[in-house]
Amino acid sequence: MTHHQNLPKISLEELRVEIQKEYTNVALDPTKGYHFHTGRKLAGILGYDEALYADLPEGNIASFAGTGNPFSVGEIHAGETVVDVGSGAGFDSLIASRLVGAAGKVVGVDMTPEMLNKARAGAEAMGATNVEFREGLAESLPIPDNFADVVISNGVLNLTLDKTETLREWFRILKPGGRLQVGDILVEREVPSDALDDISLWTG
Repeated sequence: MTHHQNLPKISLEELRVEIQKEYTNVALDPTKGYHFHTGRKLAGILGYDEALYADLPEGNIASFAGTGNPFSVGEIHAGETVVDVGSGAGFDSLIASRLVGAAGKVVGVDMTPEMLNKARAGAEAMGATNVEFREGLAESLPIPDNFADVVISNGVLNLTLDKTETLREWFRILKPGGRLQVGDILVEREVPSDALDDISLWTG
């Protein structure tokens, strides 16, 4: 069975530029005020256990801008390999690094340099040597096939134009029997074409 996916008239390059602008601001000025929540307030709204992020650097918490809680979908086990697609300031990646422990590995992937800088600084401050952050795109991950036990993502699938192809890419990097744990936004009715083509509605 095939599924029809309405795609907007927005170009992929235009969308990426606008998303980078928005999340560069979130990295550099997280308290500015956005049309979405950020930081500790958002983590509380999304039901994160405070114990999961109690020892994260404040800057990585402040620039958290997810839409769900991938850890509520299932447990992350010690020794597992986790890939965080659209890792942003590293909030979920740094949590995962604690959960997988020294025998595990976490790779965060993001396309925004300012977010990557913040995530790497946070990992260094925590002494988290089992996590790394790579520059890359959600639709074309710098990760080999059959790499991850778990792929997590938080508010990123809704920012991609072709969700079917994006999900194929995420499944490519999963090991056989691997798990996909996504926190995101689901719209239960068809989006009108004028809203679909409004780029301001795509950037957060």
